[in-house]
Amino acid sequence: MSDDDFMLESDDQDYDFDYEDDEEEEPDVDLENKYYNAKARKETDPQAAIKEFQDVVDMEEEKGEWGFKALKQMTKISFHASLHEQTLVYYKQLLTYIKSAVTRNYSEKSINNILDYTSTADNMAFMESFYQITLDTLAETKNERLWVKTNLKLAKLWLDRKEYARLNKILRQLHASCQKDDGTDDQRKGTHLLEILALEIQMHTATKNTKKLKELYQQCLNVRSAIPHPRIMGVIRECGGKMHMREKQWEQAQSDFFESFKNYDEAGSPQRIQVLKYLVLANMLTESQINPFDSQETKPYKNDREIAAMTDLVAAYQRKEITEFERILKVNHTAIMGDPFIRTYIDDVLDNIRTQVLIQLIQPYTRIGIEFIAKQLNISPKDVEELLVALILDGKISGQIDQINHRLEIDQVSTDSQRYEVLSKWSQSVTDVCRTVVSKTN
Repeated sequence: MSDDDFMLESDDQDYDFDYEDDEEEEPDVDLENKYYNAKARKETDPQAAIKEFQDVVDMEEEKGEWGFKALKQMTKISFHASLHEQTLVYYKQLLTYIKSAVTRNYSEKSINNILDYTSTADNMAFMESFYQITLDTLAETKNERLWVKTNLKLAKLWLDRKEYARLNKILRQLHASCQKDDGTDDQRKGTHLLEILALEIQMHTATKNTKKLKELYQQCLNVRSAIPHPRIMGVIRECGGKMHMREKQWEQAQSDFFESFKNYDEAGSPQRIQVLKYLVLANMLTESQINPFDSQETKPYKNDREIAAMTDLVAAYQRKEITEFERILKVNHTAIMGDPFIRTYIDDVLDNIRTQVLIQLIQPYTRIGIEFIAKQLNISPKDVEELLVALILDGKISGQIDQINHRLEIDQVSTDSQRYEVLSKWSQSVTDVCRTVVSKTN
C-alpha cells in the first residue's frame, strides 16, 4: 500500500448516518467533526492528528464507531512513522472494540485492512506480536472464520519471506483446525483445506522436497468437497507443473501449466502471464509442433508485450531455425533468462532444437564431419560429440563416431534396412488395394 493510499484512505464510507436536529445527537456530531478535523491534519502534522484522535476516544462515553475509527487511524499513523511499540498499544486498544462496539463485518474488514497495511514491516518480532495479539483476540471472541483467514494471511507472509520454520508451525495449526476429532480431514472444510495445502505445496516447491510435494499434490486433486477460488487451483497446478518439469515429465507439466493458466486467467491474476511462459517452455520440451497460442484460452495473449519474446522463441523453435532461436534468447535475455525457473530448462530446449536440426542435417549422408555439424549448430565440436553420443545411446541415430577422422559414420545397414522397411510397407499397401479391387469386381 502506497503512502498516497494511506493519506487518501476512504474507510469512513462504510457507514452512512442520518442525523436529526435532536439535541441527543449533538455528541455524535461533535465526535464526527473532531474525527474529520484530525484526519485532515494527519498528512501535515501526524502527531497532532494522533492527539486529536485520542480526544475522540476519550470523549466517547461508551465504546463506539468513532473511537474505533480513531484508533484505526492512530494505529496506521504510528506504524507509518515506524513507532512499533506505540502501534501495538493503539492496536490492542482497538481490538477491545470488536466485541460489541462495531459490527462483525466492519471489524473483520478493518482488521484485514490493518494486517495488509502492516505486512511491509521488516521487524519480525513486531510482526509476530502483531499477529499473535490479533489471533488471541479472535480466539477469545470465537471468530473462527477470521482466525483462519488471519492465519492464512500470516502464513502467506512467512512464505513470501522464506521463513519456512515459522510457516510450518502455522500450517500445522491450520491443518488441525480442518480435522475431525479422530484426526481425519473434515470434508466440510474442504475449501479451507485446499488453501492450506496450496501454501504447503508452495513451500515444498521452493525447498524442492519432491517426495512431500507429490503426496500433497495428489491429496489436493482428491479433495472433492471444496469450491476453491480459481487462484488457489492456479497455485496448485503451477506447483504440479514445476514438479513434473523437475522429473522431465514434459507432457504432464504442459497439461498442469495449461490448467494453471486457465485458473489464473479466470481469477484475473497477473500470475497467468508467468505461467503462460512456463506453458510455452513445456510445449517446446515435448517437441510438439502444435503452437501453444492456437488454443481459444491462450490466443488473446499471443501479442501480449510481456510474452512477445516467448512467442518469437516458440516460432523459431518450430521452424527449427537455431540461429534465430539463439538470437532471440540473446536479445531478450532479461525477459526470458531473468526467471530462474525458465533459465533452469533453457539448456534442455536448446538440446531439443539442436537434436532436431542435427537429425535433419545428417539424413542424406552416410558419413559427415563433426566440424561441419558444429558450424551448422553454432556449437563446439566437443558439444557435438556429446550430443551425438547421447543420440546414439538413445537409439535415435544408428552409427559410430570416428574420433581419428572427426566424423560421424552412419550405419549403412541400418539405412538400407530402413529403406527396405518403407518399400515393404508400400508394397503391402499396393497388394491390399489390388485384392480389394479384385474382390469387388468378382
